[in-house]
Amino acid sequence: MFVRSIATTLALLLASASLASAQSPTRIQQFNAWGAYSYKTQNNTLCYVLAVPSEKQPASVDHGDVFFIVSQRPGQNISYEPQVMMGYNLQADSKVTVAVDGKNFTLFTKEKSAWVENAAEEPALVAAMRGGRNLTVQATSARGTRTNYTYSLSGITAALNQIRTCN
Repeated sequence: MFVRSIATTLALLLASASLASAQSPTRIQQFNAWGAYSYKTQNNTLCYVLAVPSEKQPASVDHGDVFFIVSQRPGQNISYEPQVMMGYNLQADSKVTVAVDGKNFTLFTKEKSAWVENAAEEPALVAAMRGGRNLTVQATSARGTRTNYTYSLSGITAALNQIRTCN
């Protein structure tokens, strides 16, 4: 149920439709740590895979809801776009580091989200995720707290394959 309510929240945040025309996302299938979802607006379909961290550091702070998402938006020519969503505002003009089995990627921040700084590196990050075991995220909150998250990559390939033909 927790993942279902998260998916609803994310769909509302990710979709470009107004609330009046918003619908609930459809959970396609769960693949170990990763869920595959579909969300339809009047004009577009958005598909995405989502995971929550298996570990959050420091344990003494309230992280809110934190997710790693890879979205597919065929109507907007967006294919496998990685994004981190935090439960708090990120430090302005800071960078987020994502590492998959020792390979680092830099993400730029805006409010509570971060995206790959160089869009040309998105396929490399997704490929690393498909072949990796764990993904880590290092970020700094607007208050200056350094945070770290660990995600299992178990199920990511099957989840991404499920949304390959998003429609």
